Order: sequence, then C-alpha cells, then structure tokens
Amino acid sequence: MRRRTFDTLASVAGVGMAVILIIAGGLLTWGHSFITNEVHTQLAAQKIYFPPANSAAVKAPEFAPMRQYGGELMTSGAQAQTYANYFIANHLKEIGGGQTYAQLSAKSLAQPNNAALAGQVQTVFRGETLRGLLLNAYAFWEIGQIMAIAAITAFAGALLMLILSGLGIAHQRRTPRDTEVFAPHAPPAKVAAS
Repeated sequence: MRRRTFDTLASVAGVGMAVILIIAGGLLTWGHSFITNEVHTQLAAQKIYFPPANSAAVKAPEFAPMRQYGGELMTSGAQAQTYANYFIANHLKEIGGGQTYAQLSAKSLAQPNNAALAGQVQTVFRGETLRGLLLNAYAFWEIGQIMAIAAITAFAGALLMLILSGLGIAHQRRTPRDTEVFAPHAPPAKVAAS
C-alpha cells in the first residue's frame, strides 16, 4: 500500500472519530445539563432549608457536615446527600433507638396495641422514605457530574484526533508518491568471510 493512501485513510478515520467524539460530547453535555437542572428544580420545589450553621439543631459533632450549608435552600445533589446522611439519618437513629424501620415494624406487628410504638414506626418510615428520595436525587446528580467529565474527555479526544488527522494530511503531502508503507526490506548484504 502506498504511504500517501495509508496517510489519507488514517486521516479520514481520525476525522470520523473526531465527529463521533464531538457528537458523544454534545450528548453528554446535554445529559449533564438536563440532570443538573432537573435535580435543582425538584429539590428547590421541596423548600428544604438547612438549619443555620450556629443553631442548636446542628451543634452536636455528628451534624458537623451540615454547617457548611447553614441556612441555604437545598438545590444540589451534594446538599441532598449531606442532609440525608447527617441530618435525617442522625435523627432517625435517635427516634428509633438505633433500629431501622424494618426492625421497629416487626416489633409493632408483635405488639398491635402499642400506639407509641406504632407512631414511632410511622415517623421512622417517613424519615427513611425522605432520606431515600434525597439519596436518589444525589445519585442522579452524581451521574450528571460524571457525564460532565466524560463530555470534557470526549471533546479533548476529538481535538486530539483532529490534530493527528491534520498531521497525517501534512505528512501525506510531503511523502513521495511511490513510497510504500509496508514495503519489504531488502535483506542485508552478506559480508564475505576473510
């Protein structure tokens, strides 16, 4: 195969890869934007505010991560994760005495006339449900962040492929027409024994 033909084919393939990577980067950027906006909109609609950083509600050491968002409206996945894991989870441990909804529910079924336990079960159920919903919002938000990184990587790959394709075209123009790519090499000349 002639070297110029090989360079042309490689350059065209590089441009094709660049186009694919640009399309992928565009789709990933759209996905990131959609997820980020959707999570923001849904969380903001809940109107969940973090307690002020200096309030008694977050004074204990187990609430320390909450203080960075003191008084803010929850609008991001990172905030949802913090609220779920350091506010709701800590309160649920206190309300349920360290027991989960499933454990408390089993006790409540064994004691159907215990109204206080039934109330505790309902409170823990609601708290665990809200915590799960917030952690789902966090998971989707995190997927959006990964999509942003992947989009940047795709665009960088496309730029690299375009540069390499340009270099291939420049090389193709400098290469003599009759140069072969995989030309067989002549065997080295034998040296006569003296």
